[in-house]
Amino acid sequence: MDDAIFDIPLWSELLAVGVGALMGALFAARFKDHHLDLLGIAIIGVCTGLGGGVLRDLVLSVPVATFQSNWYLSVAVAASLLGMLLERLFTKLNTVFTVVDALNLGLFAAIGATKGLAFGVPAVPAALLGVLTAVGGSILRDVLVGSPVELLRVGPLNAAAAILGTTTLVTMTTLGVAILPAAITCVVVTFVARVLGVAFGLRVPEQRRLEHLPRPSRLRRGSDSTSA
Repeated sequence: MDDAIFDIPLWSELLAVGVGALMGALFAARFKDHHLDLLGIAIIGVCTGLGGGVLRDLVLSVPVATFQSNWYLSVAVAASLLGMLLERLFTKLNTVFTVVDALNLGLFAAIGATKGLAFGVPAVPAALLGVLTAVGGSILRDVLVGSPVELLRVGPLNAAAAILGTTTLVTMTTLGVAILPAAITCVVVTFVARVLGVAFGLRVPEQRRLEHLPRPSRLRRGSDSTSA
C-alpha cells in the first residue's frame, strides 16, 4: 500500500490532544480533597492528552511525535490551563462533553490503529494499538490522581467502544477499503458505541463472584466405621 494514504493530518492529532488534555484537567480539578495545585492539575491534563500517543510511539519504537513538534505540548498545556480556569463553566456542560469525549475516543483510536498499519503492524496488533492510544491517557490520569483505573472498572463502554472501532477499521482495510473511509468509520463506530453506552448504561458484564459450590458430604467420624 502507498504510505501516502497513511498520512495523518496534524490538526486531527492536535484536536485529540487538546480535548484529551482539557478533559484530564477537568477530571483532576474535581479532586478537591487531594489539594492539587495548579501545576499538578496542568501536569495531569498534559499527561492525559499526550499519554496515549506517547505509549503508542514507544510500542512502535519510533520517535515520539510529541517531541517532534512544538505544537503538541503547546496545545496540551493551553487546553489544560483552559480546563482549570473555566472548570465551573465546563462542568455544567456534561452532555456536550460526553459527546466531545466520545468523538475524541474515536479520533485517538483511529489515529493509533492507522499509524500502526503505516509501520507494518499486522491487523490485530494494530487494532489493539489503536485501543491503547485511545485509553492510554486516561490510565495515566487515574494513576497520577491516585484513583482506581476507570478502564478496569464497570462503567459505560470505553475501551470496548474503541475495540469495536479499531476492529472495524482493520477489517475494512484488510478487505481493500481505503484508509480514509475506514478511519472515518472507526470514529463513527467508536463514537456511537460510547454515546449509547453512556445514554443507556451499556457496559461489559461485571465479573461475578462464583457462588460457593456445595461442599461434598463429609463422613462423620465413626459413622461408617466398623468396630474392630
